[in-house]
Amino acid sequence: MASEEFRLVSPEIEHGGRLPRKYTDEGQGAKKNLSPPLEWYNVPQGTKALALVVQDIDAPDPSGPIVPWVVWVVANIPPTIKRLPEGFSGKEEEVGGDYGRIQEGYNDEKLPGWRGPKLARHGHRFEFKLYALDDEVHLGNKVTKDKLLDAIQGHVLGEAVLVAIF
Repeated sequence: MASEEFRLVSPEIEHGGRLPRKYTDEGQGAKKNLSPPLEWYNVPQGTKALALVVQDIDAPDPSGPIVPWVVWVVANIPPTIKRLPEGFSGKEEEVGGDYGRIQEGYNDEKLPGWRGPKLARHGHRFEFKLYALDDEVHLGNKVTKDKLLDAIQGHVLGEAVLVAIF
C-alpha cells in the first residue's frame, strides 16, 4: 500500500542529511545563499494554501538558551504548486504564474527571503516545516514567522517536515 502521508522532500537534501554549501552564506559566487529546491506530496484534501517556515533549531542565544533562528518564511503558496525550484527566493515575479501569489517573509536578519546560515560551528539542524492550510492567510506587507504562526492557528490541515544538518 502506498504511503499517503503529507511529505516534504528536496532532491538536494535527504531527511537528516547535509545541507549543501550553496544554500548557505558559505557558498561561493553565484552558488551562495540559494534557497534549496523543495517538493511536496500528498497535500491534505481541502488545502487552500501552504506556508513554509525554515529555522535553525540549534541556534544559540548568547544570553540564554537555544532559540530557533528563522532562515525563511513563505506564505500563501497556492495548492496548485507542487514545488519551489532552487534559487526561487526573491524571484516569485520572475517565475510568474501562481508563483507570483506567494509572499516571502522576513527572516531573523530582518531581511525578506532566504538567508542561508554562516555558523561559528557546524552540526546545526535546519527544520523545514510546511503547513497545509484550509484558507489563505492575510498578513499585510511584512510577513514574519510570529505573524504567520498566529494567523494559521486553527487552520492547519497537516504538517510535513524535512530536517537537514549544516
